[in-house]
Amino acid sequence: MDPVIVVGAGPVGLALSLALAQQQVPSIVLDETTGKEEPRLARTVVLRPDTAAMVERLDCATLRDEGSRWIGWRSLRRKQEVRHVVLGDDDSPAPLHIPQHALTRGLRDAVAARDEITLVTESRVDSLEQDADGVTVHTRGPEAVWWRGSHVVGCDGARSTVRKLLGIRFPGRTAVERHAVAALRTELPWPDEALLHRSPPWRTGGEEITARPLPDDVWRLDWLLPPRSELVTPDALINRVRDTLAGWCGETPPYELIDTGVHTIHHRLARRWRVDRAFLAGDAAHLLGALGTGSLDEGLRDADNLAWKLAHVWHHGPSEALLDSYQAERRTSVAGRLRAADQVLPILRGGGALRTYLPGAARGHDILLTDGHLGQGPLGASPVYRHSPLSSGHVPEQVLVGTEAGAPVSDVRVTAPDGTVTRLRDRLGRGRLLVVLVAPGTGVWDRRHWQSAGVMPRLAGAVSALPARAELLVTESYPGASAHTVLLVRPDGHLVASFPGVRPAELYEAADAVRGGAPAAAPSGRTADVN
Repeated sequence: MDPVIVVGAGPVGLALSLALAQQQVPSIVLDETTGKEEPRLARTVVLRPDTAAMVERLDCATLRDEGSRWIGWRSLRRKQEVRHVVLGDDDSPAPLHIPQHALTRGLRDAVAARDEITLVTESRVDSLEQDADGVTVHTRGPEAVWWRGSHVVGCDGARSTVRKLLGIRFPGRTAVERHAVAALRTELPWPDEALLHRSPPWRTGGEEITARPLPDDVWRLDWLLPPRSELVTPDALINRVRDTLAGWCGETPPYELIDTGVHTIHHRLARRWRVDRAFLAGDAAHLLGALGTGSLDEGLRDADNLAWKLAHVWHHGPSEALLDSYQAERRTSVAGRLRAADQVLPILRGGGALRTYLPGAARGHDILLTDGHLGQGPLGASPVYRHSPLSSGHVPEQVLVGTEAGAPVSDVRVTAPDGTVTRLRDRLGRGRLLVVLVAPGTGVWDRRHWQSAGVMPRLAGAVSALPARAELLVTESYPGASAHTVLLVRPDGHLVASFPGVRPAELYEAADAVRGGAPAAAPSGRTADVN
């Protein structure tokens, strides 16, 4: 079969190609740029624990070298500290803050090490054709080239050429928020902690300031700008920097201004994310980011969701239900995130004294903002695919555990059949289902005999008979699960179902639903439009 064509070599396009390569699917990445990233420390991204773990699985070395994991989060209002959250444990995992150019460079280095990926620079797409067997994409650059692929994925940003060629509308709101941004090297009173300061008491503070640490005493500072404000001049930005540092430190400490900019946030959502063999992902499909929500997080979740589905189809044959589920799951999830932000924005950004003095209002607003920045609640938590078309519906004998069906599983320690002990997240992204047995006492099992103990032989037989590739793992415990509970987990880490013991028929039914049923003999027609 022909390779998958990925249009766009930003973090989402590169991550998608790497995720496909890990599942033995070749790809061609078409990059209209020269492939050189300009270092910009005022342009950074925050990855939540699930997306940071995904990028780590893709062998992106720059996460360790140039990223910063916060040890805490502080919220201030006027002169008072409202909230302090300690980060880094299982209950409050730490986000990862990294310059976007460093993340992109790390992903490019990982791409260069994979034989399955062909990265072509200075290749701008100008036409796209589809037929029953694949897609044909034409690019112009130093040479005009026709490329043939099994599918095409537009990861080419907010002005996506792929989206325009497919005739997909991209409605939404412009300039939902604007921020003045500065990257500087200095010492602040909260080393390695991120900070949100609302209504700071100095004149140039504005309504809200955030400070996020990077390695080597570098900080990114963002000042929320009022709607329809004037351009931010260099002198005005310097005044903001000096006043803010003095407000936090008592006097302006020594600092080195490294980079500046203005960050404008838009909210948009493409009407369709799939047209036959063509898909959209990342900023080509959606724009968001107000109130601390993560646009790149959602783009990486798009890549994680789509990669295993394309890989299954590439290896095993067409499944319209499986490919349709990408739009059904991801578009629904991002639409919910946008709705939540749009509902909260008037509360947090609206004027008037009433909201300021309502009892508990300040604390409630702080919780909403913290959710967005730390990846919690409706503004930031990992998606739950409750109504996925891949759900098997009501499967008899299911039991409830601490994770609801469709939600990301907890990252417990697991043991593989060869005796390897690792984290559950480390087994994701390989294109196969995971079957996890909860078996207390696993740590003291004799590795030579553990596959013949208890229910293991029957469960191993049931796993080998599943209609899709699966790996059997064992864990000492799982939140809310009793001994001998069996969990079925998707390749992207979302729980499919949980059973009270070995239930071969029910396990098979759930696995068959996840793959979208048996592969079709030939591709069928178009997907339905979305209103």
